[in-house]
Amino acid sequence: MRHVVFRVAGERFALPLAAVREVVLPQPPFARVPRSSDAVRGVMNLRGRVVAVVDLASLVGLAPQPLAADAGHVLILDHGKRTLGFLIGGVLGVETLPAPEDGGAGVVRGVAAASSGAVTVLGAEALAAEASRLFGGK
Repeated sequence: MRHVVFRVAGERFALPLAAVREVVLPQPPFARVPRSSDAVRGVMNLRGRVVAVVDLASLVGLAPQPLAADAGHVLILDHGKRTLGFLIGGVLGVETLPAPEDGGAGVVRGVAAASSGAVTVLGAEALAAEASRLFGGK
């Protein structure tokens, strides 16, 4: 299966290519979302659509990523009627990866061998569900 391989807080991760709608440059400053988790960086306008932006590092247990102008990317996933953006350090490429070693059902599905070494494979549905919980969703 083909995956988008990307960097988050110095670590390498992958998501199935079919789950990724697009990758865009962040457009800070993001509008804050009242009463949301610190992992929620805010919302941005993407061609007329309001996109919630979540720091992916916070969801996978890493230190929050700094948000600097002209740095990083926002990886866009469509989840039902909600479009979610995940702040990442940058895209490394698209690769065909074997199934992860332990194939769990949570956000982290396991580790797979990529051309540049091991990557942590994430589950798109579990990731979107975890991000939705930050907004009080189910």
